[in-house]
Amino acid sequence: MSKRRLREASNDTTPTPSARRADRCCEKGNERDVGILDNFEKGLERAVNGAFAKTFRSGLQPVEISSALKRELDTKAAVVSRDRILVPNSFRVLLAPSDYQRMTGIGPTLIDDLNQIVQQHASQQGFQFAGGITIDLVNDTKLTTGVVQIDSSNVKSEVTWTPVLDVAGTRHPITKSRTIIGRGSDADITIDDTGTSRKHVEILWDGSHAQARDLGSTNGSQLNGRAFQRANLEPDSVIQIGRTNIVFRIVPQSTPSSSSSRRAPAQSAAPKQPNQAQANQGYGQVEGQGGRPPLDPGGFWR
Repeated sequence: MSKRRLREASNDTTPTPSARRADRCCEKGNERDVGILDNFEKGLERAVNGAFAKTFRSGLQPVEISSALKRELDTKAAVVSRDRILVPNSFRVLLAPSDYQRMTGIGPTLIDDLNQIVQQHASQQGFQFAGGITIDLVNDTKLTTGVVQIDSSNVKSEVTWTPVLDVAGTRHPITKSRTIIGRGSDADITIDDTGTSRKHVEILWDGSHAQARDLGSTNGSQLNGRAFQRANLEPDSVIQIGRTNIVFRIVPQSTPSSSSSRRAPAQSAAPKQPNQAQANQGYGQVEGQGGRPPLDPGGFWR
């Protein structure tokens, strides 16, 4: 009988209270070790990146900026409540002079792409913003080529959607009902292209919808690869005149909150755009192929 009890005792794997306490202590110790290792790895990553940049002086790439912005979101994420994780919405991207010159040379498309990447990452992680997203590239003479630093903050703001035209790397906000584009000095947007007429094409904007109209140019105009005389525009439409591409976009812009004392609700990760099915009714169609925007102040669409 004593031998059987000994065998049962040897097969019993139930931990004793002292063993359980020891296990909990080990788990807490491991959690502390993991946190220390995480901080160490992040510091080591920054040091290694800086060392490589100083050694090889390689130029910064846009994908490195997007990675830095996503890390900034993850690092600065603050759990406000069970259903709300707040992250910064205002970013200053500090770049060395040579990198700054290269990145700004890409044009406004880079900021648009970075803005979209930040929104997508926040949406995937369940983060929220206090307002519209702003990303500014800053020239920092103290930085070495290949190194990027991010300064971020939470800024209460409201999001408005603004129509713009991207022409040869320059962004032109549409502020008038009619915007004339051509190589003439009297055009609202003058382009250096001998293949265009002095007044080649005009963009009509009624506050909700846009339309392009060829002004009897010599070489004609194309919308998304098709010749047109008059056509409605949808976001990201490409108008080609001569050798020049004109991209029509609707972009979000952040404006200060109207009342600093009034508590503003957190903005979701991706700002809600106007209903495209309604706002874009008739967009992208050549005249005579159907579709007239519901709003028609000034008779632009007749």
